[in-house]
Amino acid sequence: MKKLLFFLCLGALTSCVVTKEQATERTNLTLEEKVGQTCQITLDAVAQTDAQGRTLVPLKLDTNKLTEALVKYKVGSILNVSWHTLTRAQWQEITQTIHSYYTSGRIKVPVLYGIDAIHGVNYTQGATLFPQEIGLAATWNPSLAAEFGRITAYETRASGIPWNFSPVLDLGRNPLWSRTFETLGEDPYLVSQMGAAIIKGYQGTNPRVIDSLHVLSCMKHFVGYSAAASGRDRTPAWIPDKYMKELYLPSFKSAVQAGAQTVMINSGTVNGIPGHVNKSLIQYTLKDEWKFPGFAVSDWEDFNMLHTVHRVAPNLKTAYEQAFNAGVDMSMVPLSPDYKTYCELMLQSVNEANITSARLDDAVNRIYRTKEAVGLFDLHQPVLSNYTAFGSSQHKAAAKQTALESITLLKNNGTLPLKTNTKFLVAGPCSDNLVYLNGAWSHTWQGMDTSFNTKGCKTIVQAFQEKYGVQCLFSKGLELYKDKEVEQSRFVSLEDYIKKLDEVETVVLCLGEVPATEKPGDIRSLHLDSKQLELAKMAYAKHKNVIIVLVEGRPRIIRDIVDPAGAIVQCYLPGDYGAEALVELLSGEKNFSGKLPYTYPKYDGVIEYYDRPRSVDRSNVGDFAAFNPEWPFGFGLHYGEVSYEHLKSNEVLSENSPWEITVDVINQSNREIDEVVQLYVGDEFASMVPAGEQLKRFLKVKIPAGQTKEVRFVINKEDLMFVNEAGEWVFEPGTFNFSIGTKTGSVLFR
Repeated sequence: MKKLLFFLCLGALTSCVVTKEQATERTNLTLEEKVGQTCQITLDAVAQTDAQGRTLVPLKLDTNKLTEALVKYKVGSILNVSWHTLTRAQWQEITQTIHSYYTSGRIKVPVLYGIDAIHGVNYTQGATLFPQEIGLAATWNPSLAAEFGRITAYETRASGIPWNFSPVLDLGRNPLWSRTFETLGEDPYLVSQMGAAIIKGYQGTNPRVIDSLHVLSCMKHFVGYSAAASGRDRTPAWIPDKYMKELYLPSFKSAVQAGAQTVMINSGTVNGIPGHVNKSLIQYTLKDEWKFPGFAVSDWEDFNMLHTVHRVAPNLKTAYEQAFNAGVDMSMVPLSPDYKTYCELMLQSVNEANITSARLDDAVNRIYRTKEAVGLFDLHQPVLSNYTAFGSSQHKAAAKQTALESITLLKNNGTLPLKTNTKFLVAGPCSDNLVYLNGAWSHTWQGMDTSFNTKGCKTIVQAFQEKYGVQCLFSKGLELYKDKEVEQSRFVSLEDYIKKLDEVETVVLCLGEVPATEKPGDIRSLHLDSKQLELAKMAYAKHKNVIIVLVEGRPRIIRDIVDPAGAIVQCYLPGDYGAEALVELLSGEKNFSGKLPYTYPKYDGVIEYYDRPRSVDRSNVGDFAAFNPEWPFGFGLHYGEVSYEHLKSNEVLSENSPWEITVDVINQSNREIDEVVQLYVGDEFASMVPAGEQLKRFLKVKIPAGQTKEVRFVINKEDLMFVNEAGEWVFEPGTFNFSIGTKTGSVLFR
């Protein structure tokens, strides 16, 4: 059948109008072609290898393997990058070679290529690397999230790739979890707002016609992956229905409403049910109730793991049937010969009617429509050389601005801005390498290979030395490494560190953790390595002004070094331009505006959330206080002071009336401040134990020196609903308490 597409082009933008022939093409696929559309393999499966089966460097496609996968087994999707970042020229050769199988007519349906571009296009050399998601969340700025999405989408398409496995919408409520840095924090409203903005940046204004400047987004990981009770990756979670609906589902629902076109399923188990066979969530909630139009893809080998790991299927064939019938449309198999086994067994299952033709057609239609939406049926793919803004100064400036707005000032006793009329010392294990600024998913999976660091980007000590020259001394003092997958440290040139302490009054001490994610990122304790604490204590013993700079993907316990510190700054994982942003902030050239997207713990083993019920706060015995974090959710300091005045609100309302709240935010300093105005609401009494407070609205506002901004929020009944014992969303009239900054009030809904 002739494949026709009519394209309306304006510059680099491409939108498609699908003909009747194109729209009916999917119904004429053979059974083998339909099954192949549901199969996704990794790039290594079609790459040239050596005698030991290792992928060759530089990477080259094996045309025999590729032909077998695409022509014989009809595979519909390829993902991944092999083991390290590639050049745009390499990506162009890979993606165009794969697409040529469609344009030449050897296959009926084009292949959809996907990649993990989670903080910029981290697998393309020269791309713009932003802060990781946890830092993006600390900006509390959805417009920056949308711009991050737009730039990442542009540079992903400039690499020839139309599908991005991002954003992560899991709640970061257990800091032990190795992927906390990939989340947007602990609060469902913050995650929902920031996540929806990222998706709109990725996909553009029309999710059903995604032009050549945008990409398909992929919500991850549906749902409850981050709630592992042990804190270890891919271990069981227990989530009651109430908290699943109130905490873990809202960010995904908002993403669907924002137009997300694909979703990746949770690799773990929730309440004893593996994510990939949870039909209640995948089919009934996501697809039926929310009307999600796209397709669901498995995570790495997760169909197989139903048999090999979770043990809910006695064999692979049963595992494939269980996952597919639960609503997962595409299986990331991803290796050879496993993908061949998948295709063969799936054919058997359909022929035996263990998978119905209707279910197979539903999956294929969802995949097919998504490929149409992103323009894959165009015989002429975008020309990569036309993407002249790839890695541009404008994109780098946006990444730096995101870092500037994310880095969070947690303590300052007057040590900052940094006084530079005398020498100061930059030290610590995270001070002299970009890998600590970027974390995992940066050029390589675990992000530790320094050979791929972006050329021209500065480490923290390099950024300081460029600005301050000989005033900036350097002594690392300690280095981090892993031994048998366990974080380790060792002192290096300790005598030099101690000697240079005597030469300065101020120390910028850069502490943190080894980049890692997924299972390799599992840790045994939240305590920061004791040798790192010793570096700080050595400086305290010499009565130095110590500025603690935290470069970490999750909050690590630093209780023993907090009180003597002159200042403490949380950088998260700020990306390639984080060092420059940090220097501008510490110098006072720019002002801090980041706020914590999580509750920073004080004690190991005590996991606390800001939206706790009031029973957590009771203190009946001595000085006991159950809720006692190091810093609360939403906390962050400026240079200068902000006050809140003239809080105004309705006092009594009917339940269907909008609730309007206004407050004046006053900049009492002599410099401009960006303030995140946060509205929290708590039900006074309810039929289910209410949260003490919950974030309901926020707005980042720019306030000139000495000026006042009035901020207005509107709350509706839907914002005040909760899930009752029957699992239903309900609104109960009564008194609601609220707070903005230091001001509090209440309203009665009749």
